[in-house]
Amino acid sequence: MVAVARKGESTIVQIPKDFGVSPAALHRWLKIADVQDGVAKEESAELREAKKRIRLLEQEAEVMRRAVAYLS
Repeated sequence: MVAVARKGESTIVQIPKDFGVSPAALHRWLKIADVQDGVAKEESAELREAKKRIRLLEQEAEVMRRAVAYLS
């Protein structure tokens, strides 16, 4: 589950739903995995925020593409 979250293919909210665990559990496991992998806390949080922002921008771009297609 940690590997799926790190790939960033699904949202952090959707992954726990898919696996039947709580979002808090996933966040805890991600923190533990980061420590085990030697990733600094600041870098890890920054990376997660960047991936979250990228997903949001990709979703916005998809909405815009659909709007253009609809209005064309």
